[in-house]
Amino acid sequence: MSRTHRLDVRVYYEDTDFSGVVYHASYLRFMERGRTELIRALGVEQRELFDGGTALGFAVRSMQIEFLRPAVMDDMLTVETRSVAARGATMDVEQRVLRGEEVLVTAQVKVACVGGGRARRIPDGLRLRLGVPD
Repeated sequence: MSRTHRLDVRVYYEDTDFSGVVYHASYLRFMERGRTELIRALGVEQRELFDGGTALGFAVRSMQIEFLRPAVMDDMLTVETRSVAARGATMDVEQRVLRGEEVLVTAQVKVACVGGGRARRIPDGLRLRLGVPD
């Protein structure tokens, strides 16, 4: 299995609802950043994939998410992201959002590699950098 990437995220007012609790959709943005930074940490800029001859990008195909505990304004959170499998055009990713050691949110995400309006095989170089089984 691949290593876990960690991204620290501060909760701002814009991330919360009227009561100061993080709005559920904000976690989706935090996790999107985590997936982007995982790819960047592997030495691949998303813009390079997008601007390349094949113009590749990644789209969430499915997500199972568990909201376990709330975060509030000013909390410092850590988004953990780990790719666990890559097959053809899809990659399975596990993510957690933590406050310190406390797990707030867990998610299993299936991401599709797309280009030209259709699914494309994940490039071999990226697949090797991810270090996950086919």
